[in-house]
Amino acid sequence: MTIRFDNRVAVVTGAGGGLGRAYALELARRGAKVVVNDLGGARDGTGHSDAALNVVKEIEAMGGEAMSNGGSVTEYDQMVAMVAAAKERWGQIDILINNAGVLRDKSFAKMEPADFKFVVDVHLNGSANCTKAVWETMREQNYGRILMTASSTGLFGNFGQANYGAAKLGLAGLTKTLYLEGAKNNIKVNTIVPVAGTRMTEDLFPAEAFKAFAPEKVVPAALYLVSEDAPSNAIVGAGAGVFQASYVTLTQGALLTGDDLSPEGVAEHWAQITDRSGEITPASGAEQSMIILKHLQGG
Repeated sequence: MTIRFDNRVAVVTGAGGGLGRAYALELARRGAKVVVNDLGGARDGTGHSDAALNVVKEIEAMGGEAMSNGGSVTEYDQMVAMVAAAKERWGQIDILINNAGVLRDKSFAKMEPADFKFVVDVHLNGSANCTKAVWETMREQNYGRILMTASSTGLFGNFGQANYGAAKLGLAGLTKTLYLEGAKNNIKVNTIVPVAGTRMTEDLFPAEAFKAFAPEKVVPAALYLVSEDAPSNAIVGAGAGVFQASYVTLTQGALLTGDDLSPEGVAEHWAQITDRSGEITPASGAEQSMIILKHLQGG
C-alpha cells in the first residue's frame, strides 16, 4: 500500500537544505502541506539565507502547498508563532520532523562552554520547543507524528563532538518519555539516526561516499516513521539505503548482599552484572525497578 500524506500538515525544521529539504519535498510529493522552517544560517548557526523560500518554490512548482518560516528553534515564542500561522492557513498540524541542527566540533579540552551550550540549545532544547509548540494541538486532534533526529555520535560517541553527542542522546531520551505521554492521544514519537552527505558533513566524506550517502536515501525511513501506521519509540538508523534498528537494553544483573555489597563485590561479580543473556529492551523506566524487585523476591 502506498504511503500518502493527503490532508496532512507537516512541519520540518532545518528544511532549507540537506535532509530537511529532502523530507519536505517528498512529504509534498505524497500530498502533505508543508511548513518549511529554516533560519538559513551557516552550519555553526551564524548568518541567514533564503533557503526556506527556495524550497517552498520547489514544492509549489510541483503543484504542492507550502509556507516558509524563518523562526529560530531556540526561541519558543517563534515556534508558537510558526504553529499559529500554519493552523491559521491549514487548520491543523499532524507531523513534526525536528531536523534543525548545527555543529561546533572541537575536542572537549578545547571546547568553550558557550559552544557546548549553543549546540545543546539548538538540537535538544530546539526540538523540545518545536514539540511543545505542536503538542497541545496534536492532543486535541488525537493525532500526531513526531520525529526526533539523533546521531550515532549520541548513541555511540565520536571524538570531538561532546556537545553534539550530549544533545543527540538527549533527544533519544526525550522520545522515550514523549511516546509514553502521547500514546493515549495517538501521538507516535520516534528517533531517526541519519548518516547523510549534507552541508553539515561535506568535509567529512570523500567525494564518492558523499554521493552514496545522498539525503534522499534517508527519506524512506523518516517518512515511514511519521506515517499513519508508524511504530512508536523506535530508534532507526538510515544511510546510503541501509536501515537499522538500535535499542537501549538492560541486563538481568546480580543481587549483592553481605560482604559482596561493596565496591569489591561489584568488581568480583562484574561478569554476572554485565552478562547479556536474558537482557531486555525496557518499554519504560519502571522495568528497571521491576527487575530489581524480582531479584529481591528471589525470582
